[in-house]
Amino acid sequence: MFGIVPKRLWQKLNPADENNLCTWAMRCLLVETGDRVILFDTGIGDKQDEKFRSHFEPHGEASLINSLKEKAYSPSDITDVFLTHLHFDHVGGAVSRSANGDLLPTFPNARYWTNQVHYDWALKPNSREKASFLKENFVPLMDHGVLNFIPVSEGIQSWLPGIDIRFLYGHTEAMMMPIFQVGNKKVVYAVDLLPSSFHVGMPYVMSYDLRPLLTLEEKAQLYQDLLEQDHVLLFEHDPISEAGVLVKNERGRVVLGDRGSLQAFL
Repeated sequence: MFGIVPKRLWQKLNPADENNLCTWAMRCLLVETGDRVILFDTGIGDKQDEKFRSHFEPHGEASLINSLKEKAYSPSDITDVFLTHLHFDHVGGAVSRSANGDLLPTFPNARYWTNQVHYDWALKPNSREKASFLKENFVPLMDHGVLNFIPVSEGIQSWLPGIDIRFLYGHTEAMMMPIFQVGNKKVVYAVDLLPSSFHVGMPYVMSYDLRPLLTLEEKAQLYQDLLEQDHVLLFEHDPISEAGVLVKNERGRVVLGDRGSLQAFL
């Protein structure tokens, strides 16, 4: 998770257990805008077998469906599911297994969104990413006719009023980073460019990244943009901090300033 950063350094941030495993979150985002109820990413899901799950040891009381229920939503209320990319820990909950074994969209009334470039990449994965792209997580969406493609473009693209997309290529091909205008603030769902508050430091780049040098460039560009605006970063994988803001310290380095819940910043 921390690439070339030595363990004696990153261990201070998120200590590993006796099996060298760290705890991480899979923090999905629910957005209400107009008449749409949009879910951003879906976590790992629960349809994989025990052998697969044993590699990652998912734990904790939270689940996607129960979290929706806590907000008085059911799967049928979701109008759109935005998949930032198709790695299993982001898309696994998009498809569920029925009692008779069929693979069905978890959210029956939703349109699902990815982009053609990334879908084609996931459909024929390279050997580096093959284990992260499980076809049962996304091909059934195409088979059921609910998968839609967002056009890929350079720079920042508008998707819906108040919701923009930045396309990124360091972690994987054409990953989508949603950016929301909330009042006078930009709220960035930082996906796997900045999976946690621990990754704000420039050298902290995941070994999972397909093009780590490009990830560094994309981080630098994001920092340059956000430091000029009133902003909030939302961390998808941080086990403790939900959100935070970037500042420059006395040495001119970009660091995380305040951190806490998203609501506290809005």
